[in-house]
Amino acid sequence: MTIPPIPQGKQTPDQQSVEEDLALRYGAIWGVGAACAADARQALRAFLGHAPRTGLPPTPPALAMDAELAASELVTNAVLHAPGPCGMTLRLSREELTITVWDSSTDEPAVKTADPRRVGGHGLRLVHTVSDRVVVALRATGKRITAHLPLAPNRTTGVLNSTAFPASSPG
Repeated sequence: MTIPPIPQGKQTPDQQSVEEDLALRYGAIWGVGAACAADARQALRAFLGHAPRTGLPPTPPALAMDAELAASELVTNAVLHAPGPCGMTLRLSREELTITVWDSSTDEPAVKTADPRRVGGHGLRLVHTVSDRVVVALRATGKRITAHLPLAPNRTTGVLNSTAFPASSPG
């Protein structure tokens, strides 16, 4: 069952900025063996679909596809490489979407070099490709990986940093 996202409660101005008041948040926690990438993608789609009803602009389709890829890969990695429960937090503001996945593994993830002959092992590289930046925070009980996907165009180029490709390319 997916619970609709709700805006974070109001806090005093010194605790949170006006922009934070406008941010939409969602969180999910899965027990051992209960997480799957499909649930993460479904939650993300519902979250992004709800955003316009809160006053946030609709997410561009290409960015939504990139976000689904990032969420799917991060949750898949948590399931494959961590022994315990995991969770996902989504945060959407006018500037960016952040996808944070936490798990119980204290091993720092490594981006593997590209190898078209290798089956698997490309997930974290893909997350880095679709994200503006990826932050890993190691904890005594596990880690958090946060992918930051910008919603505003790059101030230098004026282009939205989206990497989603059409289903078929001209050939």
